[in-house]
Amino acid sequence: MTKRKHVCVIGAGVSGLAAARSFKKRGHRVTVLERSHELGGVWEPSRSYPDVQTQSPKDLYRYTDKAMPKDFPEWPKGPQVFSYLSDYADDHGLRPLIRFNTSVSAMRRRDDGKPGWELDLETANGEKTSETFDFVAVCTGQFSEKNILTHPGQEEFEAVGGAVIHSSEYTDPAMVKGRDVTVLGFSKSATDIAVSAVRSGARSVTIVYLESVWRIPYFVGGLINFKRILYIRAQEKMFPGWSLSGFARFNHAVARPFIWAHWRALEALLTVQLKLNKTGLKPKEPIEGGVNCSVPIATPGFFEMVADGRIKAVQGTFASYEPGAIRLTGGEVIKSDMAILAVGWKLGVPYLPAEYREKLVEPDGQYRLYRLIANPDIPDLGFVGFNSSFCTVLCADLAAEWLVRYADGKLTKQPTPEEMRANMDMMLHWRRNERPAAKIYGGLCVAPYHFKHFDELIDDMGARVKRRNPLAENLSPPDADAYARYLRSAPDYQVA
Repeated sequence: MTKRKHVCVIGAGVSGLAAARSFKKRGHRVTVLERSHELGGVWEPSRSYPDVQTQSPKDLYRYTDKAMPKDFPEWPKGPQVFSYLSDYADDHGLRPLIRFNTSVSAMRRRDDGKPGWELDLETANGEKTSETFDFVAVCTGQFSEKNILTHPGQEEFEAVGGAVIHSSEYTDPAMVKGRDVTVLGFSKSATDIAVSAVRSGARSVTIVYLESVWRIPYFVGGLINFKRILYIRAQEKMFPGWSLSGFARFNHAVARPFIWAHWRALEALLTVQLKLNKTGLKPKEPIEGGVNCSVPIATPGFFEMVADGRIKAVQGTFASYEPGAIRLTGGEVIKSDMAILAVGWKLGVPYLPAEYREKLVEPDGQYRLYRLIANPDIPDLGFVGFNSSFCTVLCADLAAEWLVRYADGKLTKQPTPEEMRANMDMMLHWRRNERPAAKIYGGLCVAPYHFKHFDELIDDMGARVKRRNPLAENLSPPDADAYARYLRSAPDYQVA
């Protein structure tokens, strides 16, 4: 029998709840550390901007053992996702395991010679303690630390009543009413906020972006749910993946003209549907070259508002602030008294000792993680939620199930450290040289290879059932209930 561990799960968002549930289910003692006052991560209400909703349909944005309520819309809103996560935590008895308002400031290997880590903890009221754990699951994902940008002149801008906030701080529509709002960024959160500002009574709205990117509407051509296009295995096969056989490479070479025509047709359709020529927002890069986790869903109403002038889209970035205005790098001055910086989040594990951070992250920012979950040179530690994708919850669920088995030495295909290092080297070469788009977010992006990634995880776990019928398998999106069946077919065990 595998020995029972005291496991620390850092973070109580989507990934932390999945990890806590998986380790608890196997019989481990679990402690969850959450620096906020509530669970949910980015879905915790005080961190959500108005009208935030999922980019993925509800049948994909779910755990394998719990569907979203039938009365939820196809793309649930933030409060609905938070309610779902709260119910999930209650269903599995996870809430009592969570220490809220507790953050990790540092960690080091245990000095008693036993496996595991000693963590320095700090509560919201300043109380500092240290505690040892046998295993640590880092579940802070890619949306933990705000990316804060500063530019010259900000103090003067704010002194005359201007405001500069991160997009995560835009939580009340009343904040923008009657103001000249400038949004920096072109992610979905940026376009969501721009549309929200228009609808919330902003005097003017400008969005400043570096490069336009392809966006996918919820319904392509107004008819086809985009999950039927980007989330199916047949579509995924159009992208050459890693570790391809010679026969697979030959097939890709033969099909290349047809695949090229497919993408050009999709570009033409999106150009018309989203008014990309009229707005001047047609991307320069071919759509297939940039499909990764940064491809956003088109915010309903955004392109229409740019086309009719309610939102002004300007290419460039901030150079400096001036009283009542923002100057761009191209010299243009935009009248503004509110800047909302939709510039994302910082990647990293700052509390990990420097010697281990060097083993985790390459000089060019690429992460060394086997299956995007573990590194053999960082013992007794794993990551859940770092395998970002278009179906985040399912990714986290499967990663958590893989990690607990890895930690317990119970994977059917338990890799050796040498095998893990060789695989990580191969994946790094593939990202850098064969699929540069895969380098996004430090290489921590599964999209568009959801099925390939999931295939590897469930195969490692020894699932005896791995596929649906050929038609469903190739023409339907990933199915959480199907993956629940696959997990049940894997060897079961309990720790002593």
